[in-house]
Amino acid sequence: MSALGKVVRSGVGRRRVQTLVIGLATMMAVAASVLGGSLLVVSGAPFDDAFAQQHGAHLSVRFDAGKASAGQLSRSKDAEGVSDAAGPFRTATVTPRSDGSGGPHWPMTVVGRGDPGRGVDEVALLDGRWPTRPGEIVLSADSSLVPTLGMKITFTDPSGAPTLTVVGVARSVTRTADAWVLPSQMPALTAPAGGGFQMLYRFTAASTVAQITAGAEAVTGSLPPGTAVGERSWLTVKKTAERDTAVYVPFLVAFGALGLVMSVLIVGNVVASAVGTGTRRIGILKAVGFTPSQVVRAYVGQALIPAAVGTALGVLAGHLLAVPVLAETEEVYGTSSLAITPWVDLAVIAGVLGLVAATASASAWRAGRLRTVDALAVGRTASAGRGRWAARLAGRLPLPQPVALGLARPFARPARALAMGTAILFGAIAVTFTVGMGASLGQVMKARAHDAADVVVPAPLPDFGPRGAGPEQEREADPAAVAAAVEAAAGTGKYYSAATVRATVSGLTGTIDVHAFTGDASWGGYTMVSGRWIDEPGEAVVPTPFLAATGTRIGDTVTLNGLAEPVTVRIVGEVLDPRNDGMQVFTDASTLTGAHPDLTETSHHIAVTSGTDASAYVDTLNKDLAPLGVAARVGGLDSGSDMVVTLNALSAILTLMLVAVAALGVLNGVLLDTRERVREIGVHKALGMTPRQTVAMVLTSVVVTGLVAGALGVPLGVVLHGWVIPAMGDSVGLRLPGSVIAIYHGAELLPLALGGPLIATLGALLPAGWAARARTATALRTE
Repeated sequence: MSALGKVVRSGVGRRRVQTLVIGLATMMAVAASVLGGSLLVVSGAPFDDAFAQQHGAHLSVRFDAGKASAGQLSRSKDAEGVSDAAGPFRTATVTPRSDGSGGPHWPMTVVGRGDPGRGVDEVALLDGRWPTRPGEIVLSADSSLVPTLGMKITFTDPSGAPTLTVVGVARSVTRTADAWVLPSQMPALTAPAGGGFQMLYRFTAASTVAQITAGAEAVTGSLPPGTAVGERSWLTVKKTAERDTAVYVPFLVAFGALGLVMSVLIVGNVVASAVGTGTRRIGILKAVGFTPSQVVRAYVGQALIPAAVGTALGVLAGHLLAVPVLAETEEVYGTSSLAITPWVDLAVIAGVLGLVAATASASAWRAGRLRTVDALAVGRTASAGRGRWAARLAGRLPLPQPVALGLARPFARPARALAMGTAILFGAIAVTFTVGMGASLGQVMKARAHDAADVVVPAPLPDFGPRGAGPEQEREADPAAVAAAVEAAAGTGKYYSAATVRATVSGLTGTIDVHAFTGDASWGGYTMVSGRWIDEPGEAVVPTPFLAATGTRIGDTVTLNGLAEPVTVRIVGEVLDPRNDGMQVFTDASTLTGAHPDLTETSHHIAVTSGTDASAYVDTLNKDLAPLGVAARVGGLDSGSDMVVTLNALSAILTLMLVAVAALGVLNGVLLDTRERVREIGVHKALGMTPRQTVAMVLTSVVVTGLVAGALGVPLGVVLHGWVIPAMGDSVGLRLPGSVIAIYHGAELLPLALGGPLIATLGALLPAGWAARARTATALRTE
């Protein structure tokens, strides 16, 4: 081993605490960077792979069969920019029955195709087979029905529609239908309305919204106006597929930035401290022949070795943390393409190690410029000239002498105190941000669950499985009878009922949820983003994604199809609700009276009167509900989604890593300070300072620094939260109201500010214990 290598190895072994601090700081930065970068790169990989394999349609268009013939639509394949096309396929919007009672359920789009296709939108069979004769149907894995082979489906419309048997489960990557049947089956499903036609197009250029729009204009330009009644771009579907992982990116970028900045500061501080405390050693190295460049390289090497180990561990941690985030998306598309992209690892490794090398070189440059004679003339004991004014001022305070000595110490080493304060600052920012994010996600989940009700009577679950030979199924509970039992129960305050049906909207493929309320539901936990809640029939509130998908805004009207008759509603408010991808409409039940008279799948939501025990109320109410076939439960039982659990877990892990690095940064600074003051500590002990007083002196030396850092870290954490949370909402197409973002309150900020002194105390405990255990005679002999 060369002389330079021996110096580097000796320095790494001798400065174990500093080595650990650099390694952990680097690991934190690398883990967050690998995780964030990988999610950003591969978020669309499963969809892209499936789209390429299935030759997905860039644009699917539904046409009115009464305004264009199949021959006219076939000629649209020759339009400018069309590279391939499939269709026209007959389509129908039909509603399946849940059982033999004739009760209607959710409408679905059925398309007639003779085979899964080849050139455009090759439907992937996941289970079973394609239909070979009339009476058979293939369900989409994304359908509202639970696909089960052998299941019988009977449709409520048109009159005399046949019962179909499910023979396969499939998936169209761009979700062009809810189910497929043979073309010969379609006349029985479309009469007498006639249904529509579907055309699927691939374009020579389709990577932007403008290109898709141009393609749509080209294929519809030769057709009569109003022929196209709905279209869906592959970019819209891709955005939906990517957002589950995209939501993680803003907060990972925040943690990655915190980790990188902290790494730079800690590496710079550690190397600068090593140069400052090793001045005499530097002089010896130069005296035996080391050049200034070799001295600088020695200190850079001492920083790069633990940084390289931390980088390797950080890459491993980033890969492991990415597994739960990517697994769900991988399972949905049936792909195995979600391995971390190698170039992301290489970019992060090169970037972080380059940053460490540059920071260490800048901090070690002073060692290279030191004159040999000046370096050899410097002893180990630090100058006592700085901070005397602070010591005199602290001595006049009515405080115990050890406390006064500790309070004055940061002013003797202001640069070191600033470095420790910066580490504590980033720890306080991380804690404040994590607490805020958890509270904001809790508000989002509360809005998602609408759990403001004390008691809930859930709607009966529909049964779409094959009917056996057992006894006839019971009819669903009568909502009016349930409402009467609720109203008559002692302790009932206010209550409302909610019935859910499904409908279609022109311009959208698939179905949306329509929630129809009887009674005032404004108190039920529905968080408004803008506008107001519904006040009268014909009004509706919708989530942000619905507005974006339909191109509407508050004040516009939309028409709900797929019911007994079309229903037009006016949008009066924007509500926060991420369920069903935001494709929902909330309206008054009387709005659907003519279009859907039998709203049987109804839930009831109750607020009990003041002083009423919800559990006792449920027990009493269930005695009256038992004959009706339903049961009440206490409200607020929604446990949250997997995404929220994963986000909270990731943020907690990354915050603990940041806090640990901050505490180790304090440990490094206090340890260096204590070693420099070892003779001074011996003098204090000789004059009667007890071990307990020594611990108090050392801990007090970081309390002021921790208080200042904590006081600054809390508002900065609030600012970070105010940037990241809206960005996370934007990534999933949601606008978040002020109640989700403004979650910090004065009473909660004080404990967060005390996190700064807590981090400082944790970091200073070990050096304080070492100082307390040091023998007086040994300390006095130290130079």
